[in-house]
Amino acid sequence: MTDITHIIEFLACETPQAWINDALDNIDLLLIDHANCEKKAASTAMNLMYRHVENYELLNKMSRLAREELRHFEQVIAIMKKRGIEYPHIEAASYAGQLRKPIRTSEPHRLVDTLIVGAIIEARSCERFAKLAPFLDETLQSFYLSLLKSEARHYQDYLSLAKKAAGTDISDRVQLFLELEQKIILEPGDEFRFHSGPLCHPTSQASI
Repeated sequence: MTDITHIIEFLACETPQAWINDALDNIDLLLIDHANCEKKAASTAMNLMYRHVENYELLNKMSRLAREELRHFEQVIAIMKKRGIEYPHIEAASYAGQLRKPIRTSEPHRLVDTLIVGAIIEARSCERFAKLAPFLDETLQSFYLSLLKSEARHYQDYLSLAKKAAGTDISDRVQLFLELEQKIILEPGDEFRFHSGPLCHPTSQASI
């Protein structure tokens, strides 16, 4: 199993057990939203490639990331199809939108903040795959554990690119976004999503 100690140390908090319990009660919804997250991750990488064509390192890393995220998407929907899970439209979690609110609007600050947010999202995804795996059936456990290496690398790529784009220390910006992410992750909500906080009423089933 890939060692993700560095990711757990990077994040401001670990996923609460209440969210794990919600996920186990809503496996179909977990997979549906996971598929959406993989599509969104690929889209984010592609958008960065279109906006920053002058940055060859970014272009190469984001191209690889987009391909991997789309491959993960294909794997998720294959599991869904095999299990007879339909793929309806569901609203996205507010997680990413809330996390992006402090992003500055002028360059290169916008790029730096966008990359920091990308790093945090990838780190949280990796942490949740690892947290969920021990509780899942053999197929899902194997699949989620197989994602750890790439997700960990995505987090490192985003953070490395952010540091290079800034050309200066970014620890204050990273801390700002980590503290915001911690608040989002720990705050109970009414809808279960892959990146949501725990449900307000853990015993209730989230609807698709």
